[in-house]
Amino acid sequence: MSSDEDFSLMMEPKPLCEENLEGVKKMIISCQMQHDQLLREQQDLIQSRDEQRDLAQQFKQRSDRLLKSLEEDRHTYTENVQSEKEKLVQLKQQDDQLRREIQRAEAAMREMEANNDDLKKQTSVSAAVPEKRVVFMGLTAGTSDTQRFEMTLRVVYPMEGGTALITFEEEIVARKILSLTTHEVNLGGEFSITVEAKPVQLMIPSQVEIDTQVCPRRILISNLPKMDSERLLNKLEIHFSKTPHGGGEVQECDLLQDSGTVVLTFVRTDVAKGLTEMQYHDVEFERGKKKHRVKVTPFLNGTITNLKTEQVVCPRTVLLTGIPSIMEQDSLQDLLEIHFQKSSSGGGEVDAFLYNPLGQQASALFQEDCPSHKGGAL
Repeated sequence: MSSDEDFSLMMEPKPLCEENLEGVKKMIISCQMQHDQLLREQQDLIQSRDEQRDLAQQFKQRSDRLLKSLEEDRHTYTENVQSEKEKLVQLKQQDDQLRREIQRAEAAMREMEANNDDLKKQTSVSAAVPEKRVVFMGLTAGTSDTQRFEMTLRVVYPMEGGTALITFEEEIVARKILSLTTHEVNLGGEFSITVEAKPVQLMIPSQVEIDTQVCPRRILISNLPKMDSERLLNKLEIHFSKTPHGGGEVQECDLLQDSGTVVLTFVRTDVAKGLTEMQYHDVEFERGKKKHRVKVTPFLNGTITNLKTEQVVCPRTVLLTGIPSIMEQDSLQDLLEIHFQKSSSGGGEVDAFLYNPLGQQASALFQEDCPSHKGGAL
């Protein structure tokens, strides 16, 4: 095929008509609108992206703060746990200390109760004031030089069974026996017993204050003759019950054994004063014999207003405990006394000895030691 024929086949472009031009314009406007729409969407996407980045940054910062706060809380919790553990250890130490103090306080209370029981047992002591003759010797002294009222001290000491009280002549012997604590006493042959030596502690009054007043119905009669107690009381009651003698109806008549005086109690309250004012009275104790002059003084009622006590240890007396009843009382007492008299046993001269076997009750009387000795005696 020739070239001319090829050229004959090509078609010439059609000229643009007005309608086609309008269509192109519309397409351009449409494309422009789509382009603008795409630009707006792109801006929205960019803005949304930036907002998401900001949110992510905020979440990251918040997460960091929460992690930091959590770490601080964990550290604080650990410190609090350690502090509470230390407090618990301190509380346990304080609790242990309080328990020990409570135990010491309970032990002290038990000791005080035991002392109180001993004091109650030892307060069964009665004493009266005997009449003493005095004479003025021409000497004077200030009130500060005057002596206080004194009385003989007597303490009743209840003994348990299987115990003994031994009083030595010398204090040094008692201290030596106490320092050895336990003693093996040979009872003859192969037989022996072991006893324990303990100090004797007594609760004694250190200061007594008494509020006294004259009893309106009682009198105290002294300077009495030596005669049978029953006859003495009968004669006194008969004499002072008679109106010519200034007396009246007698309610009670008691003899105070420790002072040798008599207390008369009248029914009326107007009798005692007249008799004490007269003071001396002649009483017929034996028919046909000379009357005996007695002295009538006021009877004082006393109320203890202040009593202070102290616990003292007898310097010469030792308590022996744990003594079994394996032989007769007298024989065992003699063997014990002989043992503690020997210097080889640490003993010495014995001033007094009292043994109370198991199953029996006894009381020892302690009184103020004589001037030649120091401390209380059995």
